[in-house]
Formats: sequence, structure tokens, C-alpha cells
Amino acid sequence: MEYAQGVDTNEEQRLEWLNKQGRETYDAAKNGVQTNYYGTKLVIQALLPLLLQSSGEGRIVNVSSDAGLLRKMEGATSSLPSQSARVAVVTGGNKGIGLEVCRQLAADGITVVLTARDETRGVEAAEKLRGMGLSSIVFHQLEVTDSSSVNNAAVGGMEYAQGVDANEEQFVGMDVLQRLQWMRKQGRETYDTAKNGVQTNYYGAKHVIQGLLPLLLSSSEGKIVNVSSSLGLLRFLGNEDLRKELDDIDNLTEERLDEVLASFLKDFEAGELEAHGWPMGSAAYKVAKVAMNAYTRISARKHPALRINCAHPGYVKTDLTINSGFLTPEEGARNVVTVALLPDGGPTGAFFDEGKEASFV
Repeated sequence: MEYAQGVDTNEEQRLEWLNKQGRETYDAAKNGVQTNYYGTKLVIQALLPLLLQSSGEGRIVNVSSDAGLLRKMEGATSSLPSQSARVAVVTGGNKGIGLEVCRQLAADGITVVLTARDETRGVEAAEKLRGMGLSSIVFHQLEVTDSSSVNNAAVGGMEYAQGVDANEEQFVGMDVLQRLQWMRKQGRETYDTAKNGVQTNYYGAKHVIQGLLPLLLSSSEGKIVNVSSSLGLLRFLGNEDLRKELDDIDNLTEERLDEVLASFLKDFEAGELEAHGWPMGSAAYKVAKVAMNAYTRISARKHPALRINCAHPGYVKTDLTINSGFLTPEEGARNVVTVALLPDGGPTGAFFDEGKEASFV
């Protein structure tokens, strides 16, 4: 699909006249980029699953122009980062563990795309890091549950937990156990919060991975680290048959994961979690992380050239835990960054608990 700024002309008028009359405005330039690059990209990404399933005959032909040759850029590309530079995309990077992951990666010389759903907070976070002398920080707004946002970002992950009405003052004098008891009472799940939790913690992370996959597959050292949790271990499922099925990665499929999550939400709505062996308490979070762990292993099997792992950062003092954790954000982030910086040829399809490879069970 092509976009060019419209001018009042006829076929006899020459290119020189068009160049003079067709001066671009900012809006026209923005529309041109949106259509000629992002529009084409969205179509390709939407068709890619079908093309990959074709019998070796999938083809894409992008209509281009010799005006897009690099020599026509007249040196404008000299300020662009090297295509061999390491780039990391971090979701939920505006605070807590995500912000610290961005800081540590940037300090290691990696160009970091800090993403967040809230643009104001994301920009502030990026500026804060740049103020520390970390110039290789770029911000991009990203809502992981919005496929158009994911595609536009061209970029695991962001966490969702039911919000509670709280302020730090009311926890003064409480020890860790008292804070945890308060959280359990206040954070009771409803069907809507359970559905949102699954949507963000599983499908949101999956959307980002699928959006990034073409770029990662073209990289010589593509890596994905999904932020998981020890609460996503298979031991939290009371249904032994389901545990075995989800641990059988050679035969497990993404479609089956969709069915499992649909069954969970159906049982949640019917009030039948315990009867069907689902976890009680933070049920949606646990089940979504179980699914995320399984999807990590499926993806690693499908794409052996990539290093795809999941990492439990530990129980960290963040807003999500009302600062009841045992580790600092710096320590938790280090456990994630350690996995992100594993050498080429390292493990894939693995679960790391506080930086050490561990069992999914």
C-alpha cells in the first residue's frame, strides 16, 4: 500500500514540479511512514502464520522503490546505531524489576527499548536512566494485551495482579507475614480480574514474542527471557493428569494451552476451581505462569536457533508485593539479566530460579 502527499496535478507535469509542489508537512510525513512501512509490516505479520504453514511455497513480495536505496540517504544514516549492536526490549520497564533490568542491560552496553503501557511514566523512566549517563535507552509505548500496540512497537514480561486499595503508611509496623495476610484478604479474585490476569500474564507475553519473532529469527543470537514465577510450577496443579500433559513438551501444543486456559476460566466462573484441581489463591496468576512456562518450552522446541527461557527473579520488594519481598529490585533484576546474558549455545527451554537452572515441576 502506497501513500504520497496529494497535489493538484495532471500527467504532463514533470517530477521537478512535483518536488516543488509536494512539500511534506509533519502530518503527511507521519502518514507516509505509517502506511508505507507500518501498514505493510502489519499485513506481513498477520499473514506470516499462514505462510509458514505452506508447503515450502510461501512468498512475500514488497513493492519498493529505488528511492529507498541507502545511497539516496545522503549520509543521514551515519547517526544510526550499528546493525550488529545488541538490542533488548523490556516490557513493563517503567518501574520495579523491569526498570532495574533496563538499567543493568544498558550498563552492559546494550541498547534498551524500555516499554510501558503508560506513556508518561515510561518517558519519565527512560529520562531517569539517561540522567544516570545511560544514553542507549529508548522508550516505546506498549500495551501487551493490544495486538495493534504490539505490532506498532515491533518489539517477557509485564505483570498483572488484582489491584488493592493501599498506601505505604498503613503497613508501618507490619512484618512480612502480616503484609502477606493483608494481601490475601484484600486481593480476592473475581472472574474479571482472573480473565485480565490470564490475558496479560500469558496472552500479552505471547503477543510480544510473536511480534518480535521475525526480528529474533534474523538475529545471530536471538534470546527471549520470559519473567515467570515459582508459583507457576506444575506442583500447584492438583490434577495429576493435567500436570503430566503439560510436562509432555514433545506433544504439547499451543492450541491445547488455549483449551486449558479456557477450561480454567470456565471453572473459575462456575466456582469449581477446587473440584477440578486448580490452585486456590492467586489462581489466575499461577495458572497463567504455568501456561507461560509451557509456552516457553514449546517455543524453544519450535525455534532451536533461539535461546528461549523463563526466569523467576525471586520474591522481590516491589509495589506488586507491597514491599514484602526478600530481595531488592536490583537483586531480582540481576537474576533476570543473568539469563538474558547467557553465552551463545547455552540452555534453551529452561526454567531459572533466582539465576540457577531448576525444574518446571
